[in-house]
Amino acid sequence: MFNLGAYFPITDPTWIFFIVLCIILLAPMIMSKLRIPHIIGMVLAGIVVGQYGLNILQRDASFEIFGQVGLYFIMFLAGLEMDMDGTRKHLRKMIVFGLLTFLVPFIMVYVAGIRLLDYSKEATLLLCCILSSNTLIAYPIVTKYGLQRHRAVTLSVGASMIALTMALISLSFIVGAVHAMQTPNGSPSVFYTFFLPLLKLAVYLTGMVYIVPRVTRWFLQRYSDAVTQFIFILSILFLSASITSFIGLEGVLGAFFAGLTLNRYIPRVSPLMGRLEFIGNAIFIPYFLIGVGMLINIGVLFESWHTAYVVVIMVVMGTVGKMVAGYLAGIGFRMPVSYGHMMFGLTSAHAAGSIAIVMVGMKLSIGDGSYLVDADMLNGVVMMILFTCVISSLMTEFAAQKIVLEDNIINEDDKTGDDEKILLPLKYHGNSNTLVTLAILMRNERLNRGIIGLNVVLDDAEVKKNQALGRQLLEQATKAASAANVRMQTQSRIATNIANGIVHAFKEYQASEIIIGLHEPKNEKDSFWGIFTENLFTELNRQIIIVKVMQPLNTIRRIQVAVPSRAEFEPGFHRWIDRLARLAGNLECRIQFHGRQDTLALINQHIQNQHSDIRVDYQAMPHWNQLPQLAQTINDDHLFVVITARKGTVSYKTAFEKLPAELQRFYQRQNLMIIFPDQYGEPLNVMSFTAPQKREETSAYALLREWWKKRHHTE
Repeated sequence: MFNLGAYFPITDPTWIFFIVLCIILLAPMIMSKLRIPHIIGMVLAGIVVGQYGLNILQRDASFEIFGQVGLYFIMFLAGLEMDMDGTRKHLRKMIVFGLLTFLVPFIMVYVAGIRLLDYSKEATLLLCCILSSNTLIAYPIVTKYGLQRHRAVTLSVGASMIALTMALISLSFIVGAVHAMQTPNGSPSVFYTFFLPLLKLAVYLTGMVYIVPRVTRWFLQRYSDAVTQFIFILSILFLSASITSFIGLEGVLGAFFAGLTLNRYIPRVSPLMGRLEFIGNAIFIPYFLIGVGMLINIGVLFESWHTAYVVVIMVVMGTVGKMVAGYLAGIGFRMPVSYGHMMFGLTSAHAAGSIAIVMVGMKLSIGDGSYLVDADMLNGVVMMILFTCVISSLMTEFAAQKIVLEDNIINEDDKTGDDEKILLPLKYHGNSNTLVTLAILMRNERLNRGIIGLNVVLDDAEVKKNQALGRQLLEQATKAASAANVRMQTQSRIATNIANGIVHAFKEYQASEIIIGLHEPKNEKDSFWGIFTENLFTELNRQIIIVKVMQPLNTIRRIQVAVPSRAEFEPGFHRWIDRLARLAGNLECRIQFHGRQDTLALINQHIQNQHSDIRVDYQAMPHWNQLPQLAQTINDDHLFVVITARKGTVSYKTAFEKLPAELQRFYQRQNLMIIFPDQYGEPLNVMSFTAPQKREETSAYALLREWWKKRHHTE
């Protein structure tokens, strides 16, 4: 008779990987039909194929390695996607919630362990450490709904790290106490168990704060290759996790700290973040969830009433403790009920931290050949992991849907009335990725609109060659946009005049604005704007952003903006503020505005209403002739933005005629952005005797003054 059981469990690595991929592929499809979160599907699939289910797969080294990497990815992405500005604003609330979500379950479980389970004090304290910590196993659900930077999520992630850190520190005290009882003189054991890890932790945090950011900034400024940057970031992740494991804490803390450290260098909408999220969500995180399921043995519930009793006590006490902490914090912080749902859902799951702590307890001998963790506690913890993962996933999914619905009602106006459609004229390979990244960082994510890539070539003898190069350039730009999950529509067109080709494409696509690279003068006689850039802002009355950035955008530390007087009277006033505010928010950097007090007051009013989460400063600049003096305050890693205007508009001033010369003289080595806002009136593309289409960069009067100054100086 054919014996099918002889072929199981499967040990061939190729077949193991194939079956895991099938689970990753099919589980979300099946769970979506059943209206069950995908995370639960992964865990249940692990139960089915594991040794306690159908015994199809054996939990070999691949699940250990990939599962560990998946857990690190969950914590690393949580750190990367945290709203650091929100963290600073709500740090006190985060600490309070962290203490609540640690102490409330700790106290409840301690009483239950002594009174209901009849455990020893040491075993009860170990169980308290297990149930007072939690794992962010439902975090991918938050990512799916785009709530990574929501206030309730930020508080929950920070509180989870505080609770896990306190649980691990408490564990070190328990281990030290048990070791001290086993030795005649417990003082050395206590010292090496308690104070040495704290000293190592202090040294580690110092290195993460002062060394890693500087190394990261240096590396990213010099190496722009996508693969090289990806490997570097992963190296920092696993180095940090390894060091925390070495000093006696869990590697998940190191992964989270690495995410916090690299947070501002990996913008949330950047291609690098897209690659990290893709590899984590596609392979490693599902591997971790399936591996957790393979540890769970549902059969222990039916082996004895005592085991089922232990499981019930653990699940009820741990879940109720987290629930009380979450809703109590929500009420105390005067948050909506949906925020309390989210805080309870994210902090109620137990997985990696619980497994790590219980494994430590299994190795702690208490004499007579027995250990601190017995079989009932081990089975109870493993079953508790299953139930809390299900509860956490369901509650987080429910809370995310409620929050999204509420936010949609509040922000409905944000989805209408904005004609955003960004056009990128691309000419050089050197700055194409920078322009694409800048457009992605400035776009309104709520609108979810793509960007337009354009390459215009002259109709001359080399038109075919230039067209082929242009297509390569557009393909490169499309890949950069796709890496950030942003659609890009491209067009290559032939024109007898570059500026006219861009203007025609602008009108065909009904674009709202242009982002273009600043002309690079080839010699002293070459003009600042170049051949066709000036024609663009004279023929179009829509926003044009001209950029020269000499380093990766994610290494920019501050944005400084020079605003002319009467800029608030132009129709594009709010548009350029929105673009710069989104750029500052995505780069996690401070933005500083320089201008007159009345203009700065209106800028502040708009930012407080629409972008209150960014860090912003205001510096009075009464006169535009102080522009050269700002050069002393702008460092190499700053972005200097100049808001200018077209001639004949309400905010135009004669000092703008000297702007090209001043920028060349004082800001030649700085990262530079020049913005021509939307202006009133018809475009200047209608030629007439009184309004010529071409405007010279320097007037004859200015040339005459320069000649007179030189002549007078020589005399």
